[in-house]
Amino acid sequence: MTAFMSQKKRIYLDYAATVPMLDVAREACLQGLDQWANPSSPHADGRAAGAMLEKARQRLKSALDWDGEVIFTSGASEAIRLALKQTKLVRQLVSPVEHDVVLRFSQGATILPVDANGMVSPVQLDDMLKNGEGQALVAVQSVNNETGVMQDMEAIIKVTRDQGAVLFADCAQSAGKMPLPDADLIAIGAHKFGGPPGVGALLVKDLQVLHATGGQEQGYRSGTQNLPYIIAMVAALEAPANWMERAEELRAQLDNAIKAEGGEIIAENAPRIATIGSYHMPGVAANTQLIKFDMAGFSVSAGSACSSGTLKPSHVLGAMGIDEKSAREVIRVSIGRDTSRSDIYDFIEQWKSIYSAARGA
Repeated sequence: MTAFMSQKKRIYLDYAATVPMLDVAREACLQGLDQWANPSSPHADGRAAGAMLEKARQRLKSALDWDGEVIFTSGASEAIRLALKQTKLVRQLVSPVEHDVVLRFSQGATILPVDANGMVSPVQLDDMLKNGEGQALVAVQSVNNETGVMQDMEAIIKVTRDQGAVLFADCAQSAGKMPLPDADLIAIGAHKFGGPPGVGALLVKDLQVLHATGGQEQGYRSGTQNLPYIIAMVAALEAPANWMERAEELRAQLDNAIKAEGGEIIAENAPRIATIGSYHMPGVAANTQLIKFDMAGFSVSAGSACSSGTLKPSHVLGAMGIDEKSAREVIRVSIGRDTSRSDIYDFIEQWKSIYSAARGA
């Protein structure tokens, strides 16, 4: 037996960062590659590819129960940039717990206050919209990528509708797992629900809120559409999400065990998606935890994978009023359709071991 074969199987608990491609997505991608041609080409092969592209667009709308427009992009980040940078609305209100990409593309926006759970207050949003001038674009994610907190999207939608605002929702963590909110603009990324990386979409109710820049996708996004990946993304979206109830049980098991051992659950009393848990191990730096978990064969992260390589503490936890020392002691565990009960048991035992050693118990 080789050294590689004798190694213990790793346990992957970082699905919020990326989800391994589903078999149905991989197969769909290969089929798309076999039939590949530029969808914009006028010849027969191009027209066939164009027909496949439009069929995929309709399938995606059906899978997401979306009756608006779909602009295919290179991922959620590009969809976010398109929504925030190509909007015709100058006034923007953004929650402080958004993904780094949203904050990067909305510099100068008015920041919405959040409570200790990182939730936007519909009442405060209503007041801020009333007191400003001009139609506003409001950016509030449906599910936080670090804590799993689910915003009260129904209440936020009602406020934005009543005030004539346009709502943009980053749904990277919720698409394919729960129904989409009735927002005006929605960003999704395929690799968050089992599709390939490098492809996503911006869902748009009314294209009139965006500036067209020319090129493909009805003139709103330039570049040849990645048809094989688009087809794979749609196949992943069409895969049943019948594992979410099991994920909820596993996350509850994890919550209870960590709390019983003296750990803290971030936003414990807030509504949270079943797939994400954020945990504070008092006195033990997140980087230390990550190293020890990694050496023991567990893949977890500290906050967003897009910013976990930086030394600065999480802006999400800071906005929630968590002090910097504690914020630097928080890790994220995220569950996927392949996560088993034994995976969670093993992680809990390792969490206990790390915390016990740190306390000298």
